Amino acid sequence: MHMAGLARRITLKTTKVVVPRITRVVPRGDMERLGSHYGGWWIPTGLLSQDAVVYAAGVGEDVTFDLALIERFGCKVWAMDPTPRSIAFAERIAEPRWNFLPFGLWKEDTTVHFHPPADSAHVSHSVTEVRGIGPGFDAQCRTLTTLMATLGHDRIDLLKMDIEGAEGPVLDQMLAWGVRPRILCVEFDAPESPRTLLRRLRRLEDAGYTVRRTEGRNYTLTHG
Repeated sequence: MHMAGLARRITLKTTKVVVPRITRVVPRGDMERLGSHYGGWWIPTGLLSQDAVVYAAGVGEDVTFDLALIERFGCKVWAMDPTPRSIAFAERIAEPRWNFLPFGLWKEDTTVHFHPPADSAHVSHSVTEVRGIGPGFDAQCRTLTTLMATLGHDRIDLLKMDIEGAEGPVLDQMLAWGVRPRILCVEFDAPESPRTLLRRLRRLEDAGYTVRRTEGRNYTLTHG
């Protein structure tokens, strides 16, 4: 487990350093960072308004980004996270425009096993990686298309994904089904090589996306 963890950290650090240096980033003049140092994201504020449809996958115990969007634009946010600690945390959020769904975001509608983090003090669990030891938990997951149909949305204006390595399969499903959020905020957290991440970014570019900002493993892209 120790060697696997070391290999993961090396891969993540290499990808974090290499890929932004060779990725074509096209800045916008309206880019602003909203939220805390830990949970904040860079977004193009000119592309959002009060009627924006925002999905925020991966809550943890930090919703400063979500609440900043609500305060700034007056929009509604649909947040999702099946982690027990996140569900308990969400019960303390009193903002009526912040809507919490106790599901995971995944490539299919199913029940999956979430593996515990390497550090038991951390909140986030992973569908795709065995990082720590312990029982983990099983939880229901939904696809973007199912969530949109259930919630009655025909578009997503902003999709934020901090889902502990599950972003790749979700992005593949999103592109295959023709879902094109206007703004994508994605943490690429899977221990993939720089070449693999570059291929993912090229697929997004081929689908009409442009990288607007990077911050560590966090990427902000816009469509159109």
